[in-house]
Amino acid sequence: MKMSIGQIGRQLLGFAVAGMALAAGGTAFAEMGQPAPWEYKLQEAATPVMENITWFHNFLSVLITVITLFVLALLVIVVMKFNAKANPVPSKTTHNTLIEVAWTLIPVLILVGIAVPSFRLLFLELDVPTPDITIKATGKQWYWSYAYPDNGKFEFDSLLDKDKAPRLLGVDNEMVVPVNKVVRIQTTGADVIHSFAVPAFGIKIDSVPGRLNETWFKATKTGMFYGQCSELCGKDHAFMPIAVRVVSDQEFATWVDGAKKKFATNPANSYASAGQVAQ
Repeated sequence: MKMSIGQIGRQLLGFAVAGMALAAGGTAFAEMGQPAPWEYKLQEAATPVMENITWFHNFLSVLITVITLFVLALLVIVVMKFNAKANPVPSKTTHNTLIEVAWTLIPVLILVGIAVPSFRLLFLELDVPTPDITIKATGKQWYWSYAYPDNGKFEFDSLLDKDKAPRLLGVDNEMVVPVNKVVRIQTTGADVIHSFAVPAFGIKIDSVPGRLNETWFKATKTGMFYGQCSELCGKDHAFMPIAVRVVSDQEFATWVDGAKKKFATNPANSYASAGQVAQ
């Protein structure tokens, strides 16, 4: 069955509209701080660092698109204008000073335009400001342990809870931090290399045995935010989530008082005492 050009165009337009509707629908019911169905962009930013990462990502996407379309246009011009049929007598030009200067200078300016915000972003990520709170995150096979040396020196384990939503991201004990406070994360590995990553915060840093790495974030929104170990660390790598609950100062103080009592008798809140819920 043959279709006219108009019918084909209308069908393609329908596919495009349906695709946009699915994408919009997927993000419409998405919750902040976790993956969403049909997600085609970065998670919503919850820290200044992630806001800068998102801006830089969008800037590069536009730049790459413009360059790609420009190169495509040049290729189309070459194919249409300089084929043997349209141009039977080819030019014998060997040099063009203006073009040679342009194709050298323009890429250099583009790279400089990328480098400046890139270096600024790297500095923002790596220069840890004076922290309001420090948390030590230790990666273990296959769960995380969190210590709060500034708030009573208690420590607890955080394991996957299969009965909690979202699937494969819910945990029994969440990391809790206050909103609008600089949180310094110091991380290491107890056995193999892990990686502490929370997309909405714009942080991802390796947890290496025998080494203490650090990063930071300042959450500007309350709520739950999820991440995962981002290093292949063994058979249960996919079941090692990170859950961070951002609360008000008052709620954080209340939680600290409760955590001191809850983890006082068993500071490590060990894997064995937690019932091995990740298995």
